[in-house]
Amino acid sequence: MTKRAYNFNAGPAALPLEVLQQAEKEFVDYKGAGMSIMEMSHRSKLFEGVNDEAEQLARELLQVPDDYSIMLLQGGASTQFAMVPMNLLSAGKTAAYVNSGSWAKKAIKEAKLIGETRVVASAEESRFTAMPNLSQLDLPEDTAYLHLTSNETIEGTQLAAFPDTGNVPLIADMSSDIMSRPLNVSQFGMIYAGAQKNLGPSGATIVIARNDLINSSQAGVPTMLRYDTHAKSKSLYNTPPSFAVYMVGLVLKWIKGKGGLAAVEQLNRAKTGLIYGAIDESGGFYSGVAEAESRSLMNITFRLQSEELEKLFIKGTEEHGFVGLKGHRDVGGLRASTYNAVPLESCQALADFMKEFQRTHG
Repeated sequence: MTKRAYNFNAGPAALPLEVLQQAEKEFVDYKGAGMSIMEMSHRSKLFEGVNDEAEQLARELLQVPDDYSIMLLQGGASTQFAMVPMNLLSAGKTAAYVNSGSWAKKAIKEAKLIGETRVVASAEESRFTAMPNLSQLDLPEDTAYLHLTSNETIEGTQLAAFPDTGNVPLIADMSSDIMSRPLNVSQFGMIYAGAQKNLGPSGATIVIARNDLINSSQAGVPTMLRYDTHAKSKSLYNTPPSFAVYMVGLVLKWIKGKGGLAAVEQLNRAKTGLIYGAIDESGGFYSGVAEAESRSLMNITFRLQSEELEKLFIKGTEEHGFVGLKGHRDVGGLRASTYNAVPLESCQALADFMKEFQRTHG
């Protein structure tokens, strides 16, 4: 095998090498079945075991309470932008949203198609360089739920803590930072996340929801878009994204083998510390986009002093085996996505490259 790339893609993103190697071994013949996991029936005992194990590992790692269901669905988090209000926003109620950046805005847009929607906190004034202050939220009396995005991949901001919403269900899109740190799931009514950043390949989405919310899904919602449909069938109502679910299970085993979420968070802080250190110690040659208190542990956004320098930087990184460092097309600049599976060695290599680039171009 040729040398692995230094993969800083924002999603689909890096997967653990050990996971890829195990999948390679089992790709043609899964556990002596004489066929790949992609070829077997999702009603078979073998696949049901794969599905159940992925669910149980997620429950164990996040310490999910018994009164929550875990679903592995298709469609990505973008489908959840619509499913959440379709199921949980009843007539006469208001959906409250936090506008923290690009992904939050997409969720708000979908909710407005379904029912009454209000933005109760926004980072627009800061041009989304910091997460909104959620310490004194003024929620309408008829609030059905409060929705927030825990990490904005494009802007490189992340919530350090979550608000206490009392009896109002708190719903979080955690697509880009789920399983990156310990979490008190009981603080939330629902959590959802696309798999393709921290959980596995694209194609699967995890939904963790309190059972009373699942059971209150609105009448008239199509069968495939109802949470109770998938919860009752243990995510097997229809043909699931079987290979993606299998990969999610392998990634969750890998996280457990690393020591769980506390150990993963410690490693993530060490990784991002290397790159943020190169930015902060550059004397202004590099400048971070996100304000310090909102800096993401998953997506590091930064700029150079001119677009010409940024183009040179990207050209140099590509020549040295780095991929995925160009900022999102909507905002430009540079971005390093340091999800769980990105090795410490890759982050060290990037920090070293940044220092050398500054030495030769500063």
